[in-house]
Amino acid sequence: MNWKHALPIALFVPALALAQGKPSDPQIAGIVVAANQIDIDAGKLAKSRTKNKEVSKFAQQMITDHTAVNKQAGALVKKLGVTPEDSATSKSLKDGAAQNIANLKTLKGAAFDKAYVDHEVAYHQAVLDAVDKVLIPSAKNAELKDLIVKVRPAFVAHLDHAKMVQSSLAKK
Repeated sequence: MNWKHALPIALFVPALALAQGKPSDPQIAGIVVAANQIDIDAGKLAKSRTKNKEVSKFAQQMITDHTAVNKQAGALVKKLGVTPEDSATSKSLKDGAAQNIANLKTLKGAAFDKAYVDHEVAYHQAVLDAVDKVLIPSAKNAELKDLIVKVRPAFVAHLDHAKMVQSSLAKK
């Protein structure tokens, strides 16, 4: 093995892991705000497009619950004097959301409902994974960490509700 070429790679890998790994508290706040806003926006689109009562009820719950979480997060960051910051994660979330909204806008009826709910199932699972593996372990501020821990059960409930709606749509 040629160590001259291996050393830069050996040094680069931990730096890359660190860059992708632990976000700062301002970045965590940015991720929380972005993740909630994405679900609010998708919920508003679903409310305006769906004719299905279950999908409409679910969309309204997403709007209501995620608006409440963003208000709590906003109050906390103001209290702590933290300005939410963009990160690769929040940018990736926003890019994915823009693609999802663009796709949903091309659909109608049952196809719209299925695409919206399928995305909500996958999205809430991804958010829960990020909460458990990145956000909670990385948060340094105790109040920020407590907020994330406190809202986690709502994401679990949303995932369960989305799966229930998904199952009811599959039966039609």
